[in-house]
Amino acid sequence: MKYAEDLRRGNLTMVTEFILLGLYNHRELEVPLFSIYLLIYTITLTGKILTILITMDTALHTPMYFFLQVLSFLEICYTSVTVPKMLVNFLSEDRSISYMGCVAQIYFLGISECFLLADMAYDHYVAICNPLRYRLIMKRVCLSLTVLSWFSGNVVSLVQTAWVFNLPFCGYNQINYFFCDIPPLIKLSCTDTSSYEMQLFTATVLVNFTLFFLILVSYTFIISTILKMVLTDGRHKAFSTCSSLLIVVTLYYGSSGLIYLRPKSINSLDSNKVLALMYTTITPYLNPIVFSLSNNEVKGAVQRLLWDGLKRKIFSQRK
Repeated sequence: MKYAEDLRRGNLTMVTEFILLGLYNHRELEVPLFSIYLLIYTITLTGKILTILITMDTALHTPMYFFLQVLSFLEICYTSVTVPKMLVNFLSEDRSISYMGCVAQIYFLGISECFLLADMAYDHYVAICNPLRYRLIMKRVCLSLTVLSWFSGNVVSLVQTAWVFNLPFCGYNQINYFFCDIPPLIKLSCTDTSSYEMQLFTATVLVNFTLFFLILVSYTFIISTILKMVLTDGRHKAFSTCSSLLIVVTLYYGSSGLIYLRPKSINSLDSNKVLALMYTTITPYLNPIVFSLSNNEVKGAVQRLLWDGLKRKIFSQRK
């Protein structure tokens, strides 16, 4: 191989770090964007932590809210591995990220969330299509589904990360992105990546679209069951329960799918950067809002949490 021969002769330099260019050609926007995304990240973390605390309410000890807890924790992980570095780069001249730091970002931007969203869709399917056996069924499979989602997501992430970083990177190390992601990294490789890109496309279709298909089938049965309901109140409650997850699924799969599955002829890194920000920052920011606004149980838990905090404060002042 010419690459191996050049490497032995010292004509190529192995990459030990990468440069995240971000908005290198629009520096005037970096300070305003720093303020905006710092606010978004702060609200996102606060929302995720509050979601975890709220869903610990005894009235919300159901599989649906357990899945929501796990989803919140996952989103804390993958936003925290990308957004802080992005914020630093907005204000710093040094935009470098270590090789292992890039590996970590690729790994944690995995697809455990895709598996978990499929679990949540199945939970909604059982709750609406088989309500009398809901507790019995979900009590048996809830923990197993969660463990399977974590295991499957981590295995896929590990395989993808190992696959990408098995490519040779030499010399050019500038990534026209806000963080390390698979599409721009492949373009940096100093070897022919056409077969790798085809493998990435195939793997994305097999995994993501299989899970999306399962979610779609679940919601087909759900909507069919809801439309057959006689009582208007029951129909409205069922729609409000499922609509939040449907919005989250649309946001997540819509933005990530456009990045990985668009034809090369209309694919550009500039538009990909915007879409990547969508599913790594905006979607996690919106999720707590989406799940709480249409859910009276969550609203009730928030009120109880605030009331308990107020009572503790009053009691401490009296002491």
